[in-house]
Amino acid sequence: MHVTGTVPPPAPDPRETPAAPDSAPASGNGGHARRFGLPVATALVMGNIIGGGIFLLPASVAPFGTISLLAFGVLTVGAIALALVFGRLAARDPRTGGPYVYAREAFGDFAGFLAAWAYWITTWVSNAALAVAAVGYLDVLIPVNDHRWTACLAALVIQWLPALANFAGSRYVGAVQLVSTVLKFAPLLLVAVGGLFFFDPDNLGPFNASGGSGIGAVSAAAAILLFSYLGVESAAVSAGEVEDPRRTVGRATVIGTAGAALVYLLGTLSVFGTVAHDRLVDSGAPFSDAVNAMFGGAWGGWAVALAALVSMTGCLNGWTLLSAQTPYAAAKDGLFPAAFARRRRGVPTVGVGVTVVLASLLTVYNYTSGSAKVFEVLVLVTTFTATVPYLLATAAQIFHLVSGRGDKVDRARLVRDGVIAAVAAAFSLWLVAGAGYAAVYQGVLFLFAGVLVYAVMAARRQRAQKPTAP
Repeated sequence: MHVTGTVPPPAPDPRETPAAPDSAPASGNGGHARRFGLPVATALVMGNIIGGGIFLLPASVAPFGTISLLAFGVLTVGAIALALVFGRLAARDPRTGGPYVYAREAFGDFAGFLAAWAYWITTWVSNAALAVAAVGYLDVLIPVNDHRWTACLAALVIQWLPALANFAGSRYVGAVQLVSTVLKFAPLLLVAVGGLFFFDPDNLGPFNASGGSGIGAVSAAAAILLFSYLGVESAAVSAGEVEDPRRTVGRATVIGTAGAALVYLLGTLSVFGTVAHDRLVDSGAPFSDAVNAMFGGAWGGWAVALAALVSMTGCLNGWTLLSAQTPYAAAKDGLFPAAFARRRRGVPTVGVGVTVVLASLLTVYNYTSGSAKVFEVLVLVTTFTATVPYLLATAAQIFHLVSGRGDKVDRARLVRDGVIAAVAAAFSLWLVAGAGYAAVYQGVLFLFAGVLVYAVMAARRQRAQKPTAP
């Protein structure tokens, strides 16, 4: 899960000249006053990938056994293939916007809308998932998980606090991000590195604890773990703010993804080796349990829980803004309702309000549905919705390669790019299959609701473009 530190700006209409000081300048034409190079772009990708979800993921994949570490490896290969695809697409079209820009340029408004709509769904469903994960660490400090409605109320409060910070203006958003970013890496590094010195192989449990086939266990674990890789597109989304994006975006995306994968793998391995498997399966705060096992007592777990709670609240803070920016970008292109394009103090306030309300409703629904694994259910929904813009971006790459458009294809790299695009496409489809029927069911309902929204918006645009009768 991503969004820490710098939040990518919305994708502007490339045909539009900014009319207000807070409007983003058109991408790709050198109008930006501030650009960042490879080190900052790499940090953006890595920081955005490593978000709050990692604090609960070891417990989420523990029921599959240590085979989930193999899923991490397979997922990393697929994520790097996807990163390479984003790099090639950014080299051809270095405008801010990422999958939205690529899908719209290759296939038209409807594909661009689907990419923006699915990415927007991913953001606010992720907000709900992060809030549920944060409740697990809040329970270490204040018991709230004993009753479903108490936990639900806590999750709602955790969602609304960052929303209020967003309503206050972008200056407060940035301040919260800075503090939460620093606090996030402290417990991660403590467990990822320190945990290796306390590693006990007896804690690992069975290799495949799922009771099913190895392939099925890897697929199911990878579908949950994809949540931790959301953000691989960060440099591509921010391409307009990157120095020499045709070169830098691809390199930053691959290096940042590989670096995040290393932190994830070490962190998960350390938790597996310090917390007994049977206890880890039911843990609501696995990193706190790991620190308690390393040093004894409960003080370390409390400190980690507090840091994790602040980190996840900060991650929600950035995600809330990002989830408002996506419809803001589409609204400026006429593909979302115009209300989403309204900004106040640098923040798309309508998008923030709609996003937090939808995330709250989804949180209440999943708590009241009786699911014991609310976090996993929400994570799997984001797995499905995230693959839509990823698959559309990969399809755009395949389209350019197969169509043989000379201005879009580097002939010297045709075979290599074709193989990478095929791996990325297979990876995306595999993740959809691994998400499971329930997640695909909820995700498809969200996606099809967007088709109705597009029908209304397209009709309004067509009516507005008709010439008036003399």
